[in-house]
Amino acid sequence: MNAIVNTTAELEAKVIEVLKTVYDPEIPVDIWELGLIYGLSVDPAARSARIQMTLTAPACPVAGSMPEWVENAVRSVDGIDECEVELVWDPPWNQEMMSARAKLELNLL
Repeated sequence: MNAIVNTTAELEAKVIEVLKTVYDPEIPVDIWELGLIYGLSVDPAARSARIQMTLTAPACPVAGSMPEWVENAVRSVDGIDECEVELVWDPPWNQEMMSARAKLELNLL
């Protein structure tokens, strides 16, 4: 059991690492630090990941593209073959969801 837990934690860390390489093209901060990722679960046995994410606005020009960018990034992780990305709008994203690092980068602190 502990091996699975450690593997899950390690796999989750790798997924977070690649999520930090995906950027909203209008904001020079990655989607993880922006707080656009609402949920992340990995299943090492199934070699899969499930992501719940949002966008900064429903009319975001990359609404059709960004989930695919996220899926491709996550599928690049060794140990992940399948990735499901669900776009959600509740709760609506706002600047309070950004990390302190993101706020600093955008001069909001």
